[in-house]
Amino acid sequence: MPAPEILAPAGNAEMLRAAVFAGADAVYLGLDGYNARRSAGNFTPQALREAVCFCHARGVAVHVTLNTLVYGDELEGLAGAVRAIAGAGADAVILDDLAAAALVRAIAPDLRLHGSTQMSIHTPEGAKMLAKLGYSRAILARELSLAEIRDIVRQSPIECEVFIHGAMCMSMSGQCMMSAFLGGRSGNRGDCAGPCRLPFDAGGNLRPGQPGTACHLSLKDMDLIPHMAELQAAGVASVKIEGRLRTPEYAAAAVAACRAAREGRPYDEALVRDIFSRSGFSDGYLTGRSGKAMFGVRTEADAAATRAATPKARELFRRELERVPADFSVRFAPQGVSVTVTDPQGRNAVVSSKSAPQPAQKDPLPAMERALAKTGGTPFYANRIQVLPGGEPGFLPGSEWNELRRTALQALLQKRSEPAPVAVHPCSLPRFPERPAGGVPALAARFERADQLPDASLTGQLRCLIVPIREAGAIPPELRGKTLLELPRASFGGLEADTIRRLDGLKDAGFAGAVANNLAHLGYETALPLYGGLGLNITNPLAAAEYARLGLRGMLLHPETPVAAMRAVAPGDLPTAALCYGHLPLMLTRACPLNNLHGCAGCSGAGRLRDRKGRDFPVRCSAPGFAGMRTIYNPVPLYMGDRPGELPVDLAVAAFTLEPAERVAQVLHLILQKQPFDGEFTRGLSYMSR
Repeated sequence: MPAPEILAPAGNAEMLRAAVFAGADAVYLGLDGYNARRSAGNFTPQALREAVCFCHARGVAVHVTLNTLVYGDELEGLAGAVRAIAGAGADAVILDDLAAAALVRAIAPDLRLHGSTQMSIHTPEGAKMLAKLGYSRAILARELSLAEIRDIVRQSPIECEVFIHGAMCMSMSGQCMMSAFLGGRSGNRGDCAGPCRLPFDAGGNLRPGQPGTACHLSLKDMDLIPHMAELQAAGVASVKIEGRLRTPEYAAAAVAACRAAREGRPYDEALVRDIFSRSGFSDGYLTGRSGKAMFGVRTEADAAATRAATPKARELFRRELERVPADFSVRFAPQGVSVTVTDPQGRNAVVSSKSAPQPAQKDPLPAMERALAKTGGTPFYANRIQVLPGGEPGFLPGSEWNELRRTALQALLQKRSEPAPVAVHPCSLPRFPERPAGGVPALAARFERADQLPDASLTGQLRCLIVPIREAGAIPPELRGKTLLELPRASFGGLEADTIRRLDGLKDAGFAGAVANNLAHLGYETALPLYGGLGLNITNPLAAAEYARLGLRGMLLHPETPVAAMRAVAPGDLPTAALCYGHLPLMLTRACPLNNLHGCAGCSGAGRLRDRKGRDFPVRCSAPGFAGMRTIYNPVPLYMGDRPGELPVDLAVAAFTLEPAERVAQVLHLILQKQPFDGEFTRGLSYMSR
């Protein structure tokens, strides 16, 4: 298999230089705003142009992140960002929101599209769907095993990129709302506050004012560098180092280690560990060994090791890697010597000596070759040195040969640094009318289990019902005509094939449709109408229009969408929906926080995490073992049932997860009567100003 690209983080210009000098094949970086690391240094449009020129001169590709959810009033700014990226001549754009992909296709179709890990691509059908949408690469979820990666790569029509080193989010990327709903800072919009690194105790022993040391949502960093050969054999096109918020020394150490591993050479494992770790690393996802060993925190000893290792790591980028082959052609003439240096793309620079060559007392060519081969301190190495026929080789002082080499390479580097913008097409942003004010949405309800369904007096007042597809067999025939089958947000461990089989078996069972929660679901062959669910992260009208084009009959807006932004999402005749009640799923995670106390054997599949304020967060498991997923819920429910007229949507959805049937009935009565909630609740981000 071809050697995978080594893709390094560049949170700022200094980190970019370190990664490139250490030998990265490509870097990824963010333009100010519209990326998942808004607190990184990031780049202005002018700085981006300079960064691309610097990288391209050295044969390094630049991928720019636009992997954040946007609202309708931000689309013009997003279009401007696409133009800036194209103007800089970047190689690819890393995208999350389908609105961003639509703008790139319209404005700069020659830019390559890479599907961000925020898109939660973790199955073969997900990669196939990206290919159908014109993407050239899928950046896979971090939670995959090696066997799962192999399976996706084998079936994928496009390149696959995997993370090889760096921080692991506890939640599946793109499916986390913890930072948004606990602190008002959305990770899906690039502003994660990292609450998972705070104390959370699966044993429930934390007390207010006594935070304790348990951090059962804090995963160690991943380190798959020792598995480089296996990833290459699996056909992975690119290995990605996480860490735009870290240091230049970190980037250089990780890049140097990846280069050595790719070449089968030993590398300084202690330096990689010491430059940053959380008391070691984990390869638990790749090897299928999830458990307590995956969890870790950053200690003072770790910080001290980093301080001690930093000077050594800095040496890795003190001089840049000689990576660009340069061919030297020398022509001797009585009046002087000319040197032409040519790069692999055929660009060249020609310089001439200041003095004529003198008759040589011995063969002058070995000294000439030694001088021209001294390319250290530049990105070039002497690939070939030849003397052109014609003149008689003569003697030049070593200092003059050195000057010819320096001048020629500087001129060639300057030519390689010239901007090469990507063509930009005229494009006017589509006009999306806002939803007319007034009106009260109809009520729908989502149930985690069929035994939560209320009696006919209440179900008769619901426009539609939503249940997980696993509960389909328990739905009475008389309710199926108004019931949508919810597809799982995550289908690791071969569960995608099981979901497809279930869906096919239910095509004639009388259900009203299915709810897609992952891009992969839009590629499933089913006769059932498809509707968009929470997992699609729809927040703006252009994304809604794209999903409508792909066949959705309606869609749930993401819970992080404020009411003011919801008004802009009115995709023609298609209905939109918003949550009016529910314990929000703050995290969807493959690693189990309860494993910090016990294994899966004997576990009921339910538990809790207590935070430093003494609040208990419910944890529920969909299935034991590595294939199962865990959901961590907000203990305080969202409630808008007393303000339904303020939700500018067609359907208000009450989502029931933890509640027994009697509590479901109580909450539905409150909503139907537009009554205030009878306990603690939150409005979430409904009225958040931006």
